[in-house]
Amino acid sequence: MKRIDLIQQKHEVKIGDICGTIEPNITEDCIFYDNDKPVGFYIKDISKYSEKAAKLADIADKELRSKNVPKSEMGRTSGQRNIENAVQQYSTIIGSVPPRPHNRRPYASKSSVHGVKTAQTFIKAMLLLAYESEKIIQELTPEIYEKQKQIFEDKVDKKWRFGNLFTSSISNYNISAPFHRDAGNIEGCVNVIIAKKQNATGGNTTVPDYGATMDSCDNSMLVYPAWRNVHGVTPIIPTHEGGYRNSLVFYPLKAFVGLK
Repeated sequence: MKRIDLIQQKHEVKIGDICGTIEPNITEDCIFYDNDKPVGFYIKDISKYSEKAAKLADIADKELRSKNVPKSEMGRTSGQRNIENAVQQYSTIIGSVPPRPHNRRPYASKSSVHGVKTAQTFIKAMLLLAYESEKIIQELTPEIYEKQKQIFEDKVDKKWRFGNLFTSSISNYNISAPFHRDAGNIEGCVNVIIAKKQNATGGNTTVPDYGATMDSCDNSMLVYPAWRNVHGVTPIIPTHEGGYRNSLVFYPLKAFVGLK
C-alpha cells in the first residue's frame, strides 16, 4: 500500500469557514504517516479488504434511505444552503449519546433510534460494519488498532461502546460540513468514514493542514483522527435525479471516558 507522509502546510482556513468545491488528490489506497508513525489510511474500495463490510454498508445505506429509520434534518450546512438548497439532507445517530443538559437530559444514554423496531436491521448492519472496520484497521495499521483498543479497555465502559473501538455512529445523507475539528472525540483515537455515493459529486473530506483531500467515492473508507486537525467536507451535488452521498461514520466520544 502507498505511503503518504503528511507535511504541514500554511493556510488561512479557520473553524467555521465554508468548505467549497475541492477536487481530491488522494485517490488510491494509502497509509498516512506523521513523524514516521501511522495516523490513518484511505481505501478506495472496502470490498478489496472485506466483502462482508461492503455488503453491510449496502444494507445500512438502503435501510437509512428507507422509511424504517428515523432521521433528523441537519443544520450543519447553514452556510451552504444556497449551494444545496434543492438537496434533501438528514442524519441518524445510533450508539451512545452524551449528556445534553441544555435539552433537559443531563445524563448519557443510548440513542432513541435503538427503541424503534423498524430500525433494527439498520442498527445491526451498522454494528457489524463497525466490527468489520476494526478488522481492517487491525490488518492495515495494527499500531492504531492496539492503541485505540487499549484506550477503550482502560477508559470506556463496555455498555457505552459501539463495537470495540467506538462509542457512537452517525450516518449523514447529503450533508457536507464547514471546517471544524472534532474536539469532543477521544484524543489518540481515529474515526471511520465509509461513503456510499450514487450519481453525485463532492462530499470529499479535506484537511488543509496537509493540503490533502480524500476522494469520497462509493465504498471508500477513510480512517483518521478527526480531533487532530481542522477539516471540512466539500459540497455534494447530484448529477442525476435521486443522486446522493451518504457517510457511515464511527467515532469515539470522550464524554464516555470513565463513565459508569
